[in-house]
Amino acid sequence: MTKKTPDEPSFLTEGILKASLIKAEALRLGFSACGLAPAEPVDKVHAERRLQWISEGRHADMQYLERNMDKRLDPRLLVEGARTIVSVALNYYPAEKLSGWALSRYVYGQDYHEVMKARLRQLAEHIPPKEGYETRVFVDTAPLDERYWAWRCGLGWQGRSGQLILPKGGTYFFLGEIVLPYEADAYDTPIENRCGTCHACVDACPGQALRGDGTLDANRCLSYLTIENRGDLPPGTGQKMGTCFYGCDRCAEVCPWNRFAKPTEVEEFRPSEQLLQMTREDWEQLTIEQYRAIFKGSAVKRAKFEGLKRNIKALARKK
Repeated sequence: MTKKTPDEPSFLTEGILKASLIKAEALRLGFSACGLAPAEPVDKVHAERRLQWISEGRHADMQYLERNMDKRLDPRLLVEGARTIVSVALNYYPAEKLSGWALSRYVYGQDYHEVMKARLRQLAEHIPPKEGYETRVFVDTAPLDERYWAWRCGLGWQGRSGQLILPKGGTYFFLGEIVLPYEADAYDTPIENRCGTCHACVDACPGQALRGDGTLDANRCLSYLTIENRGDLPPGTGQKMGTCFYGCDRCAEVCPWNRFAKPTEVEEFRPSEQLLQMTREDWEQLTIEQYRAIFKGSAVKRAKFEGLKRNIKALARKK
């Protein structure tokens, strides 16, 4: 754990977190945004929407989204003694573009889980532990609704695509949280939805998965079908994939707020030369050895080699 130098201001005074110091340190560590909210139950509107989404089977076969619903709706059940949630966003928008066939931009570089957790732990190290309680960091691996808490912490709003939109930033951000056993001296206010009458993301969705209310039907979503889905692709999926065989960025590409997107300064999120040099022909002939070399330490491993080859074949055959 990093030791505080004598002249370094304390992030904790009389048991109360100093929100301004936490935010300043988050920005120094390279995070694009940081906010705080009291750890309390998810509000009734969002809780009911979540439960209805699950009951309608919109989560496809991602059964892990059904589990621990009590903790998902109340972070105090996830982390004993939780009093404050710190939410952060980290820009991953790449300056480089893949030629020919492509993957979703979020997997151009190293696995965001590890990159985000390392920085979150650095931020958490500035906050003294509380005897008998834990300080926990999370990145997309716990029953914690990241987009809800990012909204609740004032980072942005959840658009019609379901993605979090940062003002003058757009949607190309990873989210992470620190759950702390202390109250803060100031909390942030949620940002009202600024999508207005825009339906660009809904209209652009190739699988008609977006429902227009901030939720989606995963059964129709190309990101689900090409990543989480372990079975065969539904007939016609290849026709909808465009040139992207892993994930889908269509809703982000048409979002007007992404006119503010700026290339990331996070070195770990930049694509390797080997990935940049891959052509359509290279992808069609991809071997297990190439897969392991190109995607070492990458979130692409989520789909496994067999899943990636399945997607590539579907795109090649346009079926």
